[in-house]
Amino acid sequence: MAELLKGKAVAKSLTEDSKAKAEALKAKGIVPTLAIVRVGENPGDLSYEKGALKRAEQTGIEVKQFVFPETVTQEELIGAIESINRDDQIHGVLMFRPLPKHIDEKAVCESLAPAKDMDGITSGSMAGVFMDSDLGYPPCTAEACMEILDHYGIELKGKKVTVMGRSLVIGKPVAMMVMRRHATITICHSRTTQEDFAKAGQEADIVIAALGRAKMVGADKLGKDQILIDVGINVDENGKLCGDMDFDEAEKTAAMITPVPGGVGSVTTAVLMKHVVAAAGK
Repeated sequence: MAELLKGKAVAKSLTEDSKAKAEALKAKGIVPTLAIVRVGENPGDLSYEKGALKRAEQTGIEVKQFVFPETVTQEELIGAIESINRDDQIHGVLMFRPLPKHIDEKAVCESLAPAKDMDGITSGSMAGVFMDSDLGYPPCTAEACMEILDHYGIELKGKKVTVMGRSLVIGKPVAMMVMRRHATITICHSRTTQEDFAKAGQEADIVIAALGRAKMVGADKLGKDQILIDVGINVDENGKLCGDMDFDEAEKTAAMITPVPGGVGSVTTAVLMKHVVAAAGK
């Protein structure tokens, strides 16, 4: 039976570290502050916002909420973000996406200063990830994968890592972050042949699945004694949360595996607060 790489312990460790750093900043008169920008009442956004608010309270981070109706204009939204950019008392921004269809999401994202981009939504932040610089911050979910690997002492140097998925939110940035640790990377995606997909999964030491499709990765795409990081959050045919991997199949042969729920997703808000504290300290 595989060892479960649970996110709760990782999040607790990150939160304790961020809390200590936040308290040190407050002693200097700096109050780490996060702005949450939300348009509409999407249930998923509200759920994540609730978790972020709870984590901020645990960490000692102040939160300012900027909530707009679905009918907000692009000009109003960009104006609000530019105002936040100028506010020295706000150190980081989390903006929920997708935005309503009448808004140019790319233009809104690019109006945010990379230094205040806590979740890797600007091209500046992405450049920071790909160029290994300190401009902006990587997407929280991608970094959560790295935090889990680090917390459980999983060495990446010299390992074969297969990343399943190529999105800018997870696949591409996590591949860059893993490669920075001197691993050899293979990326599979929707246009990869089934034969190559299976081979890449079977031959890897570590598999990171971020495909966005329930239980897409089964035993046929995995090997033995692997470390499996499942980023997916899906709902299966029975209405239960599940990952991109078929956990029941994968867990039989894996050495270590993240559960869903309780794995990567439970670490993301802790990473968000880590970014806010880091931004406040600059």
